Amino acid sequence: MSLNKDFLWGGAIAQNQCEGAYDVDGKGLSLVDVLPAGDDRKIPLFDPARGLKETFDYYPSHESIDFYHRYEEDIKLFAEMGFKVLRMSISWPRIFPKGDEKEPNEKGLAFYDKVFDKLKEYDIEPLVTLNHFDTPLYLAEEYGGWYNRKTIDFFVNYSRVVFNRYKDKVKYWLTHNEINMILHIPYIGGGLIIEDQEKAEQIKYQAAHHLLIGSSLATKVGKEINPDFQIGCMLAAGEVYPNTCHPNDMLAALKKNREQYIFIDVQSRGEYPSYSKRMFEELGVEIEQEPGDAEILKENTVDFISFSYYSSRLESGDAEVNKEKGAGNAFASLKNPYLKASDWGWQIDPVGLRVTMNEIYDRYQKPLFIVENGLGAKDEVTEDGKIHDEYRIEYLSEHLEQMIEAVDDGVELLGYTSWGCIDLVSAGTGEMKKRYGFIYVDRDNRGNGTLNRTPKDSFYWYKKVIETNGEDLSY
Repeated sequence: MSLNKDFLWGGAIAQNQCEGAYDVDGKGLSLVDVLPAGDDRKIPLFDPARGLKETFDYYPSHESIDFYHRYEEDIKLFAEMGFKVLRMSISWPRIFPKGDEKEPNEKGLAFYDKVFDKLKEYDIEPLVTLNHFDTPLYLAEEYGGWYNRKTIDFFVNYSRVVFNRYKDKVKYWLTHNEINMILHIPYIGGGLIIEDQEKAEQIKYQAAHHLLIGSSLATKVGKEINPDFQIGCMLAAGEVYPNTCHPNDMLAALKKNREQYIFIDVQSRGEYPSYSKRMFEELGVEIEQEPGDAEILKENTVDFISFSYYSSRLESGDAEVNKEKGAGNAFASLKNPYLKASDWGWQIDPVGLRVTMNEIYDRYQKPLFIVENGLGAKDEVTEDGKIHDEYRIEYLSEHLEQMIEAVDDGVELLGYTSWGCIDLVSAGTGEMKKRYGFIYVDRDNRGNGTLNRTPKDSFYWYKKVIETNGEDLSY
């Protein structure tokens, strides 16, 4: 079976990782703008209280790859590859610098007008994330981030302004990026600064509830402004396998999978799943809901489900075995002896993508959209200025093969956007040397370099993939 002729091929970026211009044209600070580079940044271990008090010598997001001033050049390169869609975000603090203002920053709105107009010039459909780890820093410092219910109102106001402004320029929207990351990287995921670790689970799940209500209300507002909007949710996905065939391992994997799928359960079905009652009891969590919350969730479900996929994970029912977990990204996992790993320890599992797609589609029967997938690797520039990244081509080819297998299995898939289609700052480590792109950016981990763009071998390979609608994955 071939993919639909209107299949949306493209790439994905996030403004907080590529845009730069952190204090230009009225933009306020975002959560990432106080994240340093190097060992101080390690996201799962990062102490936001320290980050807000100390001054570091280099902040990667401040200039990043300067998409703000180079978007025309970059979009032209995306068009040369044949992109039909670009997944990007809008920087919330570029529109509302503090987050709680009544009126937006017109210069910020005007910038995205120019970006969307340039995309239209090349017939590239924008897929826009409203909140991609980009809550205004002021809301974290003054309100407690998403733990404070007032943040819902600020987000809905921001969403309303953006929906109104771009109602004729953007069709596809996502509310929150990787919403389940609030549990794993709470500062980035929701602006949470948790000082009392005994209350950590309560704080994270209460903030998660507010994210879910905010998503539902934004969906409601969007549909009122333009009923033709297609609004989706977004999950950091990756099937959790049992470590062995021991029944306790199977049960542990089931629980870990529920930890991520609870978010789509709510956004897709409109209510907390039956298993959540015991799950919250075991965690000592009691979510405070206001009258009307259940109706808000029920009446404003999403049109499609999007997700990122980088790797699968292993889980054991034995606490001692789980102590052997190693960190790949924000998720920790036992080592799978059947899989290779990337330079950063992320286990490479193309078949896991097929498993994940089937699992999500079986559960929800809604169209899927793969909005992040890719290999972070160290690229070398040869003496003649070339970048031969056959390892990236191999990774993507194997994953796309399994993606097509899943479509043959009956999964309804709208499109695929490879993560970091141009090299950008890593969200987890703040590095530039952890490169995902088809386009090389001359920038190192300390901000040195010309910022010149150079297509890699994978650039031309992906162009061929798009031209053949995925029928030619050879390399």
